Amino acid sequence: MSAADPSSSQVDRFAMLYRLAQTFNSSLDLNEVLNRVMDEVIAAIQAERGFVMLAEPDGELAFKVARGVDQTTIEGPEFQISRGVAAIVAHEGRPMLTSDAQLDERISMHTSVMNLGLRSILCVPLQVKGNTIGVIYADNRLKAGIFTQYELEMLSAIASSAAVAIENARLYQIAVDKGRMDHELQVAHKVQASLLPQSVPQIAGWEFAVRWQPTREVAGDYYDFIPLGSGDIGVVIADVMDKGMPAALYMAFTRTVVRSSLDGFVPAAECIARANRLVCADSTYGFFVTLFYAQLNLTSGELTCVNAGHNPPLIFRQEEESNQQEGKGQLSRLKFRGMPLGIEPEEVYQQHTVNLKSGDLILFYTDGVTEAINAQGEMYETDRLERFLINHYNFSAEEILDALEEELASFVGSIAQYDDITMMVVKRR
Repeated sequence: MSAADPSSSQVDRFAMLYRLAQTFNSSLDLNEVLNRVMDEVIAAIQAERGFVMLAEPDGELAFKVARGVDQTTIEGPEFQISRGVAAIVAHEGRPMLTSDAQLDERISMHTSVMNLGLRSILCVPLQVKGNTIGVIYADNRLKAGIFTQYELEMLSAIASSAAVAIENARLYQIAVDKGRMDHELQVAHKVQASLLPQSVPQIAGWEFAVRWQPTREVAGDYYDFIPLGSGDIGVVIADVMDKGMPAALYMAFTRTVVRSSLDGFVPAAECIARANRLVCADSTYGFFVTLFYAQLNLTSGELTCVNAGHNPPLIFRQEEESNQQEGKGQLSRLKFRGMPLGIEPEEVYQQHTVNLKSGDLILFYTDGVTEAINAQGEMYETDRLERFLINHYNFSAEEILDALEEELASFVGSIAQYDDITMMVVKRR
């Protein structure tokens, strides 16, 4: 009879493991899996309390589920354990069994052991492919000697089966969350794109072209063409100093503020100062926005410009003309600059005027253009952009941006774009 006992015990063990695997793996809902694991722990080893803790991305263990011997969820003051024991087991990847924590020199001096009066403690790691993803912890605060090698083996068996089920549920949840996030980002991209002009202005005697290339689904760059009551058209290019969803949300806010502040009958500098005060009033997260605004008189070609900390646009003239900008022959940078929006509410902006004649053009861009990096770690930079424009000024506005896109792609090669790119050309025919 005694010879049959080990075999019978082994069959029982296999049956238990099979049942546990079926129980744990029958759901991909992480909370449901964790609750099933905890129910099995309390039932199998008659612990006073049981806890499952999982490792967070930063490596810290976080409580996920807790049970008492009566299968009720533990809350409030009862929700305290020896974190030291859990941390040791997670770090070493080995189980810990103590018959009396008050006498166990490994942990008897732990504050939690003394303060909580812990006696019997059993803690085992949850491991998948050698990696510890958490721990199962059980204890009794009243009695010593509750747990033996048998309970250790039982809990280890439960942990072995539970770890795989927990990891599968976590991976499934990550996939679901990623799918949901991807969908939300796609929607956000469509919403953001809908806030941008759906087409460039079609005005006799003028050419407008634009390219907008976000590094992610959403961007902090934006541009705008705004018909003004005076008959002029406002041209805006801006860059929120952040990336991703926060920058996209702030971009939408800034666009609304700027649009509401522009008035063709009010000096451009005053309009941008008004927008800046509104942005500063709501700038609670430390964001700021670089922006260049140009008010174009479509009849005279007069361009009234205000720069709020943005990259200086490049202007190319068919005929060299003396003006306030430093020029290189027919090419010059509009170098005047004020503070970005959202920093100093009382900033006083200056406006400057240039005249675009037939064949003249202006190129607006964000720093994603000049700070594009190639495999050698070199930036594209403004000097290279100037040389490009000198070689392509006689192209149409659309052709200029087509060629610039191609040149940037050739320059960066396989290096991933790390910043949003926006570029606009306004050319007088």
